[in-house]
Amino acid sequence: MTLQDVYKAKERLESVTHTTELEYSETFSKAAKAQIFLKCENRQKTGSFKVRGAYNKISKIADEKSAKCVVASSAGNHAQGVAFAARKLGLESYIIMPLSTPIAKISATENYGANVILSGECYDDAYNKALEIAKEKNGLFVHPFDDEEVIAGQGTVALELMEQMPDLDAVIVPAGGGGLLAGVAFTAKQINPKLKVYGVQGERADAIRQSYLSKSHVSTSGVYTIADGIAVKNPGVITTKIINEYADGIFTVTDDEIASTIIQLLERAKQVVEPAGATSLAAALMQKSDELYGKKIACVLSGGNIDVGFIHKIIEKGLVSRGRQMKFSLVLSDKPGSLEKVSSILAREQANVISVQYDRMSTELGLNETILHIGCELSGFEHGEKVIRKLKENGFDILPHEQFPAHAKS
Repeated sequence: MTLQDVYKAKERLESVTHTTELEYSETFSKAAKAQIFLKCENRQKTGSFKVRGAYNKISKIADEKSAKCVVASSAGNHAQGVAFAARKLGLESYIIMPLSTPIAKISATENYGANVILSGECYDDAYNKALEIAKEKNGLFVHPFDDEEVIAGQGTVALELMEQMPDLDAVIVPAGGGGLLAGVAFTAKQINPKLKVYGVQGERADAIRQSYLSKSHVSTSGVYTIADGIAVKNPGVITTKIINEYADGIFTVTDDEIASTIIQLLERAKQVVEPAGATSLAAALMQKSDELYGKKIACVLSGGNIDVGFIHKIIEKGLVSRGRQMKFSLVLSDKPGSLEKVSSILAREQANVISVQYDRMSTELGLNETILHIGCELSGFEHGEKVIRKLKENGFDILPHEQFPAHAKS
């Protein structure tokens, strides 16, 4: 792959994809102690950057007339990118998805004109089926990341960034299989070797980070993250080689940090971003590197296709991680007036109760005692600490709970 391949990809994408906005955020800049700019690939055609690589790959084979159809295996953004590109170029597409794929994702892919085939219990099963179908139909299998034409297409993100802000200091890029990070790192370093390019992964889905640290190709036995778009056990061989050569580091973020960032993007930037897409900003906000302080940083928001059926869980997790919701338990005398006393304290402290549950099953309780589990809405960690303190001052025994604000456990 050469820089010329990326420029050719840009030409192919010129009238097809959006040149997505690069938005400055004063709020996030203050929080990160840097100048934060958001590269809004969540507003790209099909809702993610994936259409860039898919279209570049498929347009090349369409020009060469080397395949009758295209085939891909995906339950996410790659599926929609391939389906969109194939329809645009007049080719039939077959997308193989696991049987457990949500109906909403199946419908979204079909709406782009794809023939969706459900097969297997996981991505690996769908991948193997896709290879079979590609062979049967003399079709082109479009890999989601480990392909030079795909990587070149993703590299156009870097071209746009450097045109939009030539004096950019650093770029933070979500990484799963590594196509986007490889494309951005390779392209950026060819044009401006001083521009820092960092990848970011989920803390428990960090195959690329392990590969980068060992300077080899590493696969993990499992992945555990809410960022399903970058939950990849086996990153690409081609992408790993490029990343190891051109990237400047790989950060990791926790699920709580991701969820908190999604909430902040909704509230402060009015942007809908999927968990994988929020990891770049999460890394900046959590100040994962001292080298980023005061710098001009572009955070690539790689996608916005968040599952509506899942979003309420992410929002709740984000609210808890930011101290906006709290669950706690206390021992209560099982007699008239006890609950009223608790309620009056919470009301005075302006804690909005959202759930109450009695628990009389503990063997450690006295005959006239019960455990009260309470969930409430708060303004933040300090508010939660004050509520707990007031309850203790009024004689209530607060029990340990994993969803306490951090400092309220003591």
